Parts: sequence; C-alpha cells; structure tokens
Amino acid sequence: MMEDNIFLKNRKALSLTDYMEAQENGRENLGTELPVAVYRLLEYSIREELTSRLGKEEQIDIFRSAGYRAGTYFAEKYLDSSLELSEFTAQLQKRLEEFKMGVLRIEKFDEETGKMVLTVSEDADCSGLPLLGETVCNYDEGFLAGILTSYTGKPYNATEVNCWATGDRVCRFRADIDE
Repeated sequence: MMEDNIFLKNRKALSLTDYMEAQENGRENLGTELPVAVYRLLEYSIREELTSRLGKEEQIDIFRSAGYRAGTYFAEKYLDSSLELSEFTAQLQKRLEEFKMGVLRIEKFDEETGKMVLTVSEDADCSGLPLLGETVCNYDEGFLAGILTSYTGKPYNATEVNCWATGDRVCRFRADIDE
C-alpha cells in the first residue's frame, strides 16, 4: 500500500493551465511536434471509449466542452483580444497555421448579429479521413466557440455544417451568439 505524500497535502486541484506549463527541455530529443496520426490516435480512441461508456450524445457534449475550454485557454494565452476584429482574425489565422491546427477563413460575418460562417481546411481532426457519413469535429466546434466568446465577451456557439468526413474538402462552421 502506498502512503500519502505529505508534501502534496492541501494541494489545489490541477487545471488545464497547470498541464500546459511544459518545460522547454521536456522532450529535448524528440521536440514539441508530433504527427497528426498520433493526435488522431488519442482523439479517436477517447471518442470511441466515451461513446461506448456514455453514449454518442454525451461524448459529443464532452468533446465540445473540452474544445471550449481549450479555445478559451488558447485565446487568453496566444491571442491579443484588444485587437480590432480584422486584426484579431488575421492573428488567429496565423496562430492556427503556426500550431499546424488548420487554415482558417471567414466566409461571412454579420456585424449586426455577430453571426459568422468559418471554414477550416487541413485541420488536424479530419482532413484526409474517409467518408464516414457524419461530422466529427465536435472538439473544433467548442474550440471556435471558446475563442469567439473570449474575444467578444458574448456567449458563442459553433456548429459544424460541412466536414471532410461527410465528403467536403473543408470543415465549415456556423457561429452565433447563444441567446
């Protein structure tokens, strides 16, 4: 039986921020990047496990929520929310490409309602997948909603309407303020 470590008593609960504070030399031989196949192995094995344990709807909800949490973190850590929308969008596009997450385009934006249509091509989640007959980028839905909420201060949601896995060559998302 393992004894409790007295130095860890009364330690606060760990958060995403704690896990993201990586040491620069943590992977001194392999570096900070890994292949998309490894990311997908993690993502789709978790998706499959959650679906088998909790059902498809709960799995989708968990992925969206995790994506939202990550999008909020990403916006706060890597983006300047004080920029005007066009500059913010350009910065977001650049960051997503730097992190090799995808190529973002804004197709439509209604300044009055805040509604927008965004596309992401070459995304890590699904670009190149075979035709699966359903959208699979639930994490990305949450990620985009988290970024937009963080930037605007208004509660956004995002819904994928086209996906590589449904036969399209980009993932298209409708984003709007959640009333």
